[in-house]
Amino acid sequence: MQNIQSKIASQNWENITETMHENGFAVLSNILNNEECEALKAEYRNPSLYRKTVVMERYRFGLGEYKYFNYPLPDLIQNLRSSIYPKLAPIANAWMKALNINTVFPQTHSELLQQCHDNNQLKATVLILKYGKGGFNTLHQDLYGDVYFPIQIVLFLNEPDEDFTGGEFVLTQQTPRAQSKAIVLKPKKGDILAFTTNFRPVKGTKGYYRVNMKHGVSEIHSGERFTLGIIFHDALS
Repeated sequence: MQNIQSKIASQNWENITETMHENGFAVLSNILNNEECEALKAEYRNPSLYRKTVVMERYRFGLGEYKYFNYPLPDLIQNLRSSIYPKLAPIANAWMKALNINTVFPQTHSELLQQCHDNNQLKATVLILKYGKGGFNTLHQDLYGDVYFPIQIVLFLNEPDEDFTGGEFVLTQQTPRAQSKAIVLKPKKGDILAFTTNFRPVKGTKGYYRVNMKHGVSEIHSGERFTLGIIFHDALS
């Protein structure tokens, strides 16, 4: 676990912060090795780890399946969640300040979870997603309650164009009084993508304004695609 923590700490967080402010997302390369990715995928078949399975087409969320982890989280995921949060909290607080939102996120993840629990948000939101041929995920936001952190991360557990084709990660930026912008990303196996949960500030001629963003996954043409989503706040249900 020390290896994961050192990898997170050794990232160029000044550059990542600038990229997050500029784009609303940033890629952290080669955080997980091949063995860690394969171990997470293998545990997909372990029912004791999960509290809920969602078949996406049943709710018109797309085509595929995902599973919410139960507490306690596996050590690898717990360490990732707690070690990367303090790096993202200053970015989130800068966004709140720019948009004149009276919210200050705490410095540690345990403090954020306490805020969730005080609001009766008690359920883990970390999830693993599996898509086969034809699978996709409609555009959405992951909020889960009144207490939510505005940045989340996705870990990519397969190699694009080798393990699967298609399946690009899609972000849409909904600028007020303008057409929406689509952003298409193809992170590699072991990479982490950090991105806004629901909105970010953009600087205009009269100061900063709020731009809403959603995310999804384009259709898988072949193979299987696994990702692990880490949302930092807990859920009501």
